[in-house]
Amino acid sequence: MDALLTLDTDGATTGRTLQFPSLRAPDGGNEIAVERLPFTIRVVRHEQQLRKAVDIRQRAYGRHVPALGEMLREPEANDRNPGCVVLLAESRLDGEPLGTMRIQTNRHRPLALESSVELPDWLSDRSLAEATRLGVTEGRIGRMVKTMLFKAFYQYCLTADIEWMVIGARSPLDRMYQALLFQDVFPGQGYIPLMHAGNLPHRVLAFELETAEARWRAAKHPLLDLFVNTSHPDIERSSRLPAFGPSALRREAAVALAA
Repeated sequence: MDALLTLDTDGATTGRTLQFPSLRAPDGGNEIAVERLPFTIRVVRHEQQLRKAVDIRQRAYGRHVPALGEMLREPEANDRNPGCVVLLAESRLDGEPLGTMRIQTNRHRPLALESSVELPDWLSDRSLAEATRLGVTEGRIGRMVKTMLFKAFYQYCLTADIEWMVIGARSPLDRMYQALLFQDVFPGQGYIPLMHAGNLPHRVLAFELETAEARWRAAKHPLLDLFVNTSHPDIERSSRLPAFGPSALRREAAVALAA
């Protein structure tokens, strides 16, 4: 199998990891490579995990946007709201939090970025998912975690029958999504202040799930095998809100406040 590639913000691919044996698909078709990661990516299910996610989120934002980082020291309402899940990447060695991302669908309420922009007609009446609060640790492992969090987001959307992934990305992170073949939602408008991101200018981008694999193949994208032909058992793959998801997090928070 190919070495694992990680995507930098300028679209360049870097990094290598150990190679693992391939397993043949049950139907006798293409080989599916199985690769273990030095970390896990799981849906947050209890308050302790959420606190880990908030910690790595705050530290990551604090490095790049200190004022916003100060506002993210505590969990936000959307961390516990229906239609939202928080992903947490943790080191398999010692459980250290390495990265996080929050995913919100539009099945219960409009996306967070819709408080700042009105989405165009071609995204109306579509099932959408927005990734927010992406934060990773520094260094090479952080770049790998960032790439695999995107794969977790992609897999979540596939299994949840989401039609379009939507994100707001500040510079230079927008180049990472552009390299993944996201398209501008508002061509020619540049960067737009987003209320849920401290009114910082962001570029609004979208990605169609149905045509994703075909477009990656046509572009001979370097991450095609990683996203499509490689199984990562360390990434939880589920479109369902966990049994101990937002409702349990709300209960734990209420107990903590009452104590």
